[in-house]
This record gives sequence, structure tokens and C-alpha cells, in this order.
Amino acid sequence: MSKLFRKKSIEQIMKDAPADGHGAGLSRTLGVKDLVAFGIAAIVGAGIFSTIGSASAKGGPGVILLFLFTGIACSFAAFAYAEFASKVPVSGSAYTYSYVAFGELFAWIIGWALIMEYAIGNVVVAVSWSSYFNALLDGQFGWHIPHWLCNDYFTAHDGYNAVQAMLAKGYSLKELMTNESLEMITKIPLYNAWIDAPTIGSLRLIFNLPALVIIALITWLVYRGMKESRTATNIMVGIKLAVVLMVIIVGVNYINGENYHEFMPHGMTGVLAGVSGVFFAYIGFDAISTTAEECKNPQRDLPRGILYSILICTVLYILIALVLTGMMHYSELDVKDPLAAVFKAYPSLWWMGDIVAFSAVIALASVLLVFQMGQPRIWLAMSRDGLLPKKFSSIHPKYKTPGFATIVTGFVVGIPTIFLPASTVENLCSIGTLFAFILVCAGVLKMGRSKPEPGKFTTPYVNARYVMPVLLILLCVLFATTWNSWFNEFINFDVEDWTLKIPMMLFFLVFILSTVLAIIKNYSLIPLLGLISCLYMMAQIEFSHWIGFIIWLVAGLIIYFTYSIKKSHLNNVNN
Repeated sequence: MSKLFRKKSIEQIMKDAPADGHGAGLSRTLGVKDLVAFGIAAIVGAGIFSTIGSASAKGGPGVILLFLFTGIACSFAAFAYAEFASKVPVSGSAYTYSYVAFGELFAWIIGWALIMEYAIGNVVVAVSWSSYFNALLDGQFGWHIPHWLCNDYFTAHDGYNAVQAMLAKGYSLKELMTNESLEMITKIPLYNAWIDAPTIGSLRLIFNLPALVIIALITWLVYRGMKESRTATNIMVGIKLAVVLMVIIVGVNYINGENYHEFMPHGMTGVLAGVSGVFFAYIGFDAISTTAEECKNPQRDLPRGILYSILICTVLYILIALVLTGMMHYSELDVKDPLAAVFKAYPSLWWMGDIVAFSAVIALASVLLVFQMGQPRIWLAMSRDGLLPKKFSSIHPKYKTPGFATIVTGFVVGIPTIFLPASTVENLCSIGTLFAFILVCAGVLKMGRSKPEPGKFTTPYVNARYVMPVLLILLCVLFATTWNSWFNEFINFDVEDWTLKIPMMLFFLVFILSTVLAIIKNYSLIPLLGLISCLYMMAQIEFSHWIGFIIWLVAGLIIYFTYSIKKSHLNNVNN
């Protein structure tokens, strides 16, 4: 049993990682500006151009409170990441931090969860990029990619079945395409994809070609070197920041104050209903920490890069949300491309819609780049420890990148886009990321209060024993106001209702336990609030996705106990 929780000291981790960019080491080329650019590249993507619309439709203009809450919650976690990144400036991110704080088993679990965040999350981004790219080609040039070349197999099959069911009821295709009340307009392209697809025997060839192409191009760029990736990122970030600022400056002049009258039309419940999608808009800042071995001064620059990028993106999200909900009534914002839709509603601003469509393609490509860059460096760290085959830690002699791991990442992301619907994995990506954030915050608490060291970042200490009890009382008051509904659900026991409550019940229990431990052990407030707030957001995700996440973890544990634990380099170290 002791094997499962054996740890690596910071000194040992630093010894195992090459100290510079010579020989087998990665090339140190990044400064704080580059790290901030990577952070903005990862964060300002799907959130600005997609999920902000659905969140605004649920919460109204009050959605800015959700962006503020999520930004603060991520900032709490970012402090924990910054502290670890400064103390353990090597590739590996949360995986390496967990190795130091909790031991090998937890390190493996978090490394496996990070595969879900980076690799599977990029499937969502690649599919979204394909959708925006196709819309840009269609709108600007009138080029139409065949439907069977820009959809996945299962989504096309579901669309075909939905249309067939309506046709069986006596509707014609023309009626389905023109009658908006039937809600079948989006199903027609999927139906056509299934009908028009070439076949090999009984198998229909349906796959997302643009998504595969962009993944291949980004993988090639990341494989070629950090300098190339840095240059491409800086260019793309410059473009999308210019567009976002243009949207804010132009949009302010078209704000209708009446749209703010219903600030929270559905109360805080409506505001918080979009928490999963809004959090998905924030994930990615942790990828900065995977570049530690490519930073010129990681102990100084990594904390700054992480915290600055969170601050900048939170401000941008709030301003964009204010502009969107001011220009258009919140009820009309639940569309796939809210920024473009808002400007298309104003005939004099049609040109802004085209600029937004172009910038969305750039923005999502930059997200892909950062995630494709982060995953191989996680595998590199796990391979160095023996938990993955040695090949994953090989460094390309010319490009100074983890070449083999980068190529494998390309396949791991590219292949699922052929058959896996993006909606299937979006929440899985969020839940995996939140789990990583929780463990990093818990890691800082586990390591205990540390004295500030010259040149290293330390999370400011505030004693949680004086704050957590107050927050617990407020939580109890909130719980008491909903006690009747909970009691009635208990009397009228319904399994489905209670499975939806299980994550929140877990949140309540952890909150109470955290408060008790804070009083006893004088825990630091910031990482404790990071743990609690991330667990709350995790609890808002449907229980079915928790089940999927648990299945993913079980699969990872099978690999660990059948391969990794036997190959671990700690087997050769006296504990």
C-alpha cells in the first residue's frame, strides 16, 4: 500500500529534468509576455464566440456576475498553480504537483484526468473550429464543403433518423426546411450527409475533414518547435484581441439601456445555470505551467503569466457580456455564434459580422495550439517517471520538442473527431479540468504554509479559520430556505431526482469538513476557496457526466496497476 503514495521530492524532480536547453533538454525561449499570450490564446476562444450566448440567454445581463464568480474561482486555483509552478518549474503541471504533494497514485490519476482536459477537450475545439470555418467559406466565398465531409458519423446518423421520423409522419423535406416551429432545420444537413456519403459495403464514409486538417497543421507546428509556436500564438492573439476590443468599442455605441432592465430575469438560479459553459470558457490557463522547462525564468515568469492572463480574460469576458446583452435582448442570444448574430441584427454593422467570423477561426486555432502543446509535455513528465513508455519523453534532436508525444497527441485528438460528437465530451472536459484544479489547491493545503523565498511565488496567507465558519453559516441559511423542497423530495423518493442531487450533497459535506479542518489546522484561505468553488462548479455538471468521468478514471487505474506501478522509477529508489 505504501507504494501507492510514495512521493518525489522537489529536489529529485529537478534533478530528473534537464536543466537547460542543451542536449536532451527542451529549448528555453519563453518570457512573461509569451506566457501571457499563451494564456490568452487558450482562454479567449469558445467562451467569447459561442458559450457566452447560451449563458447570457439563461442569466440575462446578470451573467456578468457568473463570469466574475468563475474568474475569481479560477484565480484562486491560479494562485495554487502559480505557487507550484514557481517551486517546481518543470513540465508536468498538475501531474508533477500532485506527485510532490500526494504521491504516485494521485499523480497518475491527475495525469490521466489531464488527458481528458487537453486531448479530449481539443476534440470539442476542433469540431467548433470546423463549424466556423465552413460558415466563413460559405458566407464569404460561397464554397460548400459536402456535408459528409464536415460532420461526424453518429451525429449524421441521429440527424438522418430524426428527419426520417418526420417524413414518416407525412411531412415533406421542403416543409421541414422552411417550418421553423418543427425545429428540424439543423437536422437537414445531417440528413443530407448520411444520404450523400459514399459507402464501402454497408459503411458510410462520414468524417470531419476540416477538423482533421487543422489538427494536422497545428500538430505539425507544435512539433517543429517552441519558437514557431510562440510566433504563431502571438500573431493569433494580437488579431483576436484587436477584434474583441473593436467589438467592445463599436458595440458600446449601440447599447439599448432597456435591455438591462431585467438584469437577472431568472434570478441567481438562471445566472448559475450557465456555470458549466462559462467555466469551459476559462479552461486552458493551466496549460501555461506545462511550458516551465521552456521558460527563461520560470520561477518568476510562470506565476505572472498565469495570473495576468486570468485577469485580462475576466475583464474582457465581462465587457463583452455587457455589450452583447446591451445590444440585443438576452432571450435572443441563445445561438451558435452570438457575436456575429448581434452585429448582423444591425444593417449598418454587417461588416462586423464578417470580421467576427474570421476572428473566431483564428481564436479557436490558437486554443488548439496551446492544448496540443500542453498534452505532450504532460506525457513527457509521466514518461520520465516511468509511468509511460520511455519513448514519450524523447526530445527531437533538432526541434527540441517532445516529438513522439506530439505526434501521438495528434492522433489521439484527430481520430475521435471522425466519430465522436463534440457534445459528448464537452462536460467531460470540464469535469476533468475542475478535478485537476481541486487537487492542485488541495496540494497547496497539504504542503502547508511556506515561508516566502526570494525569487519564488508564494500564495498570500489569510487564516481561513475566521472566514470559513461565516461562509458555512451563509451556506446553512441558503440550505434552510430550500429545506422544504429537499424534504419533500426525500418523502417522495425519486431515484432520478436524487442522482442529480448527489454532486451537491458531496459539495455540502466537503464544505463542512473543510471548515472544521480550517479551524483545526489554520488552513490558508485562498487555496481552500479555490477547492470549494471548483467543487461547486463541478457539482453543477450533470451526474451522468460524473459517471463517465469515473469510468474514465477506472480505465486509467487499470493501466496503472497493470503497467505503470511496475515500471515506476521509484521502484529503484529507497523510500
